[in-house]
Amino acid sequence: MSELGKRLRDARESQGYSLDDLQRITKIQKRYLTGIEEGSYDSMPGKFYVRAFIKQYCEAVGLPPEEIFEEYKSEIPVTQHEEIPDSLSRVQTRKTVFESSSKVLDFIPTLLIVVVIIGILFIAWFFLSGKMGNNDAADNDTNKNSQVAVDEKDVPKEADDSKKSADNKEKPAADKDKKQDKEADSNDTKKEDAQTLEQTSVQGYKTTYELKGTDQFDLTLSADGDSWIGVYNEDDKVLFEGTLTKGSEEDFDFSGESQAYLIIGNAANTVITLNGDEVEYGIPTDVVRQDVIINYSKESSE
Repeated sequence: MSELGKRLRDARESQGYSLDDLQRITKIQKRYLTGIEEGSYDSMPGKFYVRAFIKQYCEAVGLPPEEIFEEYKSEIPVTQHEEIPDSLSRVQTRKTVFESSSKVLDFIPTLLIVVVIIGILFIAWFFLSGKMGNNDAADNDTNKNSQVAVDEKDVPKEADDSKKSADNKEKPAADKDKKQDKEADSNDTKKEDAQTLEQTSVQGYKTTYELKGTDQFDLTLSADGDSWIGVYNEDDKVLFEGTLTKGSEEDFDFSGESQAYLIIGNAANTVITLNGDEVEYGIPTDVVRQDVIINYSKESSE
């Protein structure tokens, strides 16, 4: 057992925690916690996760992580710069932003000139088409009035009354169909608007959400790069633990559960999709490990 491992184990025991207790608190697998205490890091997903797990261990047993890392820096693996994923931050560099802004500013004068020319042409076309349209409308009204006069004179009264009766019968049916279509559209809109995902709290690296107004709770986790993932239900049952690689994804149906607990080992590389919509992280993705808790209140779709 290493000096660091002994220090961490003593702190854990002084808190009265067993390894099972610490696993429930940190959501770190027991075999990894054992490896940390024994100074055996070969079973870890990588050096990056060794440092992250030690930090979580320290916080759980009341030790200051910064002091531990400094005091035992010879025992803790060092993460090289090239091991940090390039996509850790999705924010563009200032240089890229400034260059893009400069190009936009240079293009604005030309764009304004084009807009003004198009506006002038549109106004001219509007007035010309309006004038021509008025003349055509006047001619059509004259022809229509003449045709109506001839038709009313030639058509027998009985046939005219029969036509009016048929039109009156068809009109309620058409109105009924339109009303049903509007009600169906309104119901669809209500169902779409009913689902809500509200962020209720942010504590450290944990973000809690509340999902309401839907009878579906489908989760998909996909990765843009390597990311260790843990997925649990409200009873701490392990539904998935492992590393997602670039382009891979895992689907989960929590419709019969009341809570989903997600441990995201690399938030910048991991996308969370809920019922087809991407979930925005409540904490910036430069915080590498994030715990996302989604509480679910099921509602009937009827």
